[in-house]
Amino acid sequence: MTRGKNMGKTTRMRRKIGCTNVKRGFTLIELLIVIAVISILISIALPRFKGMQDEGNIAKAKGELRTLQTAVESYYIHNSTTYPAALSDVTSATPQIVSSTPTDPFSSTSAAYQYLRGGTNNKFYVIYSVGLSNGTASIASDAVTQTNANVIYVSNAGTDTAP
Repeated sequence: MTRGKNMGKTTRMRRKIGCTNVKRGFTLIELLIVIAVISILISIALPRFKGMQDEGNIAKAKGELRTLQTAVESYYIHNSTTYPAALSDVTSATPQIVSSTPTDPFSSTSAAYQYLRGGTNNKFYVIYSVGLSNGTASIASDAVTQTNANVIYVSNAGTDTAP
């Protein structure tokens, strides 16, 4: 008998719940609020991500430029104390330090790093990346000059103090 009484109560409860026309879901306003919050979070995160990409590219450029500088100095030592005419000459030098010249991570055309010789008797060189704002470097009066501070370079004529 107790079993029948309990079953009757649950049936009545089910009927009460079933009778109400409660629709479950999100309202348009709730969805708009969620979309607004997500877009605000994305707008905060994107500039930070771009800054981290730039820092990574700066570190990559500095590392590759040091490797290229080592290759140029090795070329100088093993080729009658003359620097290569072009950066691509170091890929075929003996001993071979680099097998190919890497591309500048800041170049919009995926170009290789820039290489210039100059100064007194062409005894100075500069290898540079255009940097964040497409700058250039050159050798004037046996020293490196740059068009802006964002140029990243290595040279035997001066030291890079930028980024």
